[in-house]
Amino acid sequence: MDHSVDPSLGRVRRGLLIVLSSPSGAGKSTLSRMLMAADDDISMSVSATTRPKRPGEQDGVDYHFVDDPEFDRLIDAGEFVEWAPVFGYRYGTPKAPVKAALKDGRDILFDIDWQGTQQLHAAMGEDLVRIFLLPPSMGELERRLQERGTDSDHVIADRMSRAAAEISHWAEYDYVLVNRDAELCLAQIRTIVAAERLKRARQIGLVAFVRDLVGAQH
Repeated sequence: MDHSVDPSLGRVRRGLLIVLSSPSGAGKSTLSRMLMAADDDISMSVSATTRPKRPGEQDGVDYHFVDDPEFDRLIDAGEFVEWAPVFGYRYGTPKAPVKAALKDGRDILFDIDWQGTQQLHAAMGEDLVRIFLLPPSMGELERRLQERGTDSDHVIADRMSRAAAEISHWAEYDYVLVNRDAELCLAQIRTIVAAERLKRARQIGLVAFVRDLVGAQH
């Protein structure tokens, strides 16, 4: 089957591209994991990156780890739907898997920043749902960064200085949520996804379905 079937309608639909963006520490990675655990029809996009592999990460599962010359080659070959520099490294979304997912009716989740989201929207706008997560306050954002225990004070200060610039792009997104409570925020995201899956434009074969429905009267 080329497209997934919506069980409530018995019709097929196009895949959905779901972007979760936020300042570092506002919860996008945690909520991405929660969303995929709650919905088997959503999988994470695997980006290419020039960032070194961290302990426990697997090539092709967490990221496609490449060096700078290979990343340059992929850019020149037009293999990315989006790419951007982030904290001294580059990240890019391979084009082929994204197009295959849309055709097959699979939903793909993107944990990318506003730069990548702008490029992704320009390339695949009609299939994209953009969700921005805000922290309850800047003080809470800093507390969460410190609580993670993975970054030095210098890195945390850098992330905080970038947070306001990242938040300034909130109006470019379709949905904006304040992540006060992860479970509540997850419920809101799942509501958004459910509604987006049901949009008329994503229902493949709807015209034929309605034609047959009406034609059955004659």
